[in-house]
Amino acid sequence: MNATVFSRMGGFAAAAFFPTLLDAQQSGQPQCSERPNIVFIIADDMGWADLACYGNPYTRTPNIDRLAAEGVRFTQGYAGSAVSSPSRCALITGMHTGHTRIRNNFVDAGGIEGPKGNGIVRRQGLTEEDATIAHLLKERGYVTGVVNKWHMDGFDKTAGPLDRGFDEFRGWLVSTVYSNDPYYYPEWRFHGRELIKIPENENGGHARHNNDISTEDALDFIGRHRDEPFFLYLAYDAPHEPYNIDDTGVYDDYAWDDTSKRYASLITSMDAGVGRVMACLDSLSLTDRTVVVFMSDNGGASMAPHKTLRPNGILRGQKGNFYEGGIRVPIIVRMPGTPQGSVSRQPVYFPDILPTVAELTGCTPPENTDGTSLVPILRGEELDLTGRPMYWEFTGRSYALRLGEWKIVRPSRDRPTELYRIDGDIGETTDLASRYPEIVARLEALASKMSRPSVNFPKGWQGFGR
Repeated sequence: MNATVFSRMGGFAAAAFFPTLLDAQQSGQPQCSERPNIVFIIADDMGWADLACYGNPYTRTPNIDRLAAEGVRFTQGYAGSAVSSPSRCALITGMHTGHTRIRNNFVDAGGIEGPKGNGIVRRQGLTEEDATIAHLLKERGYVTGVVNKWHMDGFDKTAGPLDRGFDEFRGWLVSTVYSNDPYYYPEWRFHGRELIKIPENENGGHARHNNDISTEDALDFIGRHRDEPFFLYLAYDAPHEPYNIDDTGVYDDYAWDDTSKRYASLITSMDAGVGRVMACLDSLSLTDRTVVVFMSDNGGASMAPHKTLRPNGILRGQKGNFYEGGIRVPIIVRMPGTPQGSVSRQPVYFPDILPTVAELTGCTPPENTDGTSLVPILRGEELDLTGRPMYWEFTGRSYALRLGEWKIVRPSRDRPTELYRIDGDIGETTDLASRYPEIVARLEALASKMSRPSVNFPKGWQGFGR
């Protein structure tokens, strides 16, 4: 790895926050404080290949690219699931979907009934029994806040961020449908538990885009808590459909269809927000004591403009399934002490984030975490994760498990398990199950141990007919 440290990091403005920094400064290697600020920035339905730093030749993302240039870019990073709610649940609980509370956007049993489009569905939110990363950090004296999308409340009005360990919330909830209507130009928004009006967007107005509103809420949170350790969970809607954005100017000269222009513009607009957050950290002398993690909650969606922009690149599949296109996502981490412009090819996924944050902040992670701390990688040290399994499941419907170079995928109950050698076949073009049945059997046996029935998903592994 490149051992060059952040070029902007010379001195540290607030030595009182860094009891171990004198030695670090003398060695020329900046380090995180004992309680660094933590900022998560989460894109919604953005594909693995949507960013310039991941090889996209079209989409302009200079600020996210800068994060990658100043930190670690994971090329084999995976989300917690192939859809939003379970993926975010895996992120903040540190558990994979074989036994998390939320394992799909909708449940097989229990939950609360509510509207979805023209139909009725049942959802399950996090409960008071579920420990989140916010609970962990509050014990270390952090102030914690969520901006914009939560999506772990189901239809339960008592399962919002303020009910699950967070101190502050500005955004929208599934349980209050009109809090994000219309999408990207909302007329209402939660400030804490109160819904406030956004007058500029009344009566169909398009004066304030959600990307800008979310960025401004994030800047406000950072500014108010600049003198105490904070955890900011900034979850943009972009580039989730419907692709509503009026300003497509940066792409208007391209011979693209309107959908492609709007899709790319949503990403570039979000990138501008990321730039504003980074500039805020710089201006408040917080960069040198802040860990920034950028990621997408799952792969690119099937309705995205694949032919033009190819959000998932050469990957097979998309949001909603466990082929690489549904779960492989960009993950970028920047923090003091990280070798500049590092690229890690270790397979990592969302359950790893909680134990990583726990180690960086001096917390004790929950015993039931399924992840592994990535701190050695972030410090430029060796950490071989090829021998540990990673697991994803839509309980009783489909699952996937990766171990080293091998990955099995059971697309549905009615289809057999497929086997791919991911290191040499990233596009999952050749099913090797018939050639290596012993490997399939070994990985299936391992997968069966990682699945556990629950009240909302009673079938568990039994749903696969074994």
